[in-house]
Amino acid sequence: MLDSEGNSRFVRAVGVLILSLIFFDLMAVQVRILLASHSAPELSAYRNIFGLLPSLALLVYRREIRIGRLGLRQWRLALLRGGIVAVAQLCLYTSLGYLELATVAALEQVNGVFVVLLSIVLLRERVGPWRWAAVALGLLGAVLIIRPGADSFSPFALLPVAAALGYATSMVLMRLFDDAASNAVIYLWGASASALASTALAVSTSGFSPVESWAEAALILSMALCGGTAVLLMMTAYRMTAPASLAPFGYFAILTSFGFGWLFFGEAPVDRLFPGALLIVLAGAIVIWRQTRRPKPADGPR
Repeated sequence: MLDSEGNSRFVRAVGVLILSLIFFDLMAVQVRILLASHSAPELSAYRNIFGLLPSLALLVYRREIRIGRLGLRQWRLALLRGGIVAVAQLCLYTSLGYLELATVAALEQVNGVFVVLLSIVLLRERVGPWRWAAVALGLLGAVLIIRPGADSFSPFALLPVAAALGYATSMVLMRLFDDAASNAVIYLWGASASALASTALAVSTSGFSPVESWAEAALILSMALCGGTAVLLMMTAYRMTAPASLAPFGYFAILTSFGFGWLFFGEAPVDRLFPGALLIVLAGAIVIWRQTRRPKPADGPR
């Protein structure tokens, strides 16, 4: 159990995570629009190149832009994390061209299971029955939304699952960095690796399509900035508390993606989302209850 300071930190981490989900949704909307004229590999490259700007802005704001402060003791870990994110990102962007936003978000929610499992393996965390129950409940909600046998179970439906594994790995790896390491510096190293990998992939496959107008260029830049900001916020959230505690809140991405899909593309798979969405909300409520409940002397791991 957490003390009052730990509870407050956990609630702040949840808020930061949900804000990151909103930025991810905005990025997904713009990717969907841009896929009409650009390939997934080149959009991934644009995202990683221009997505460095939020990190650089944070470095300037904190006056950490000096060369001596850009070093990172665990730079190999940061580069590995960047390569994993590049592969996950390509899988996600490709899936957005074939599946509804809410369906992609639902399939990605195996992320929560991967985070818990990787936390046990890499971080040696003790995960009690309540967190397992919350993750399982959220996953059940996602399964009810997807409904085996529906159109979402196409070969392309495997791509969000692969992306979820990659993103879960990147989240858990954040906990292995030194506490003194800046989020912006870690992201700068990882995003640089992702930019190099995704650019090489775009050049070797589809190449880069011409940008036809300033409006299209602005949309590409906005997509990249939303993605870069979202990752920076998510990194912050996962360094504030245990990844396994935050994992069930990723299920809220289904609800936010549904809203954005309806708003921008007229997608409203209401029958598919309920009652699964209610189970997802309930999973998050269980975690909040367990994390904020006052500890008792006889309490053990939960």
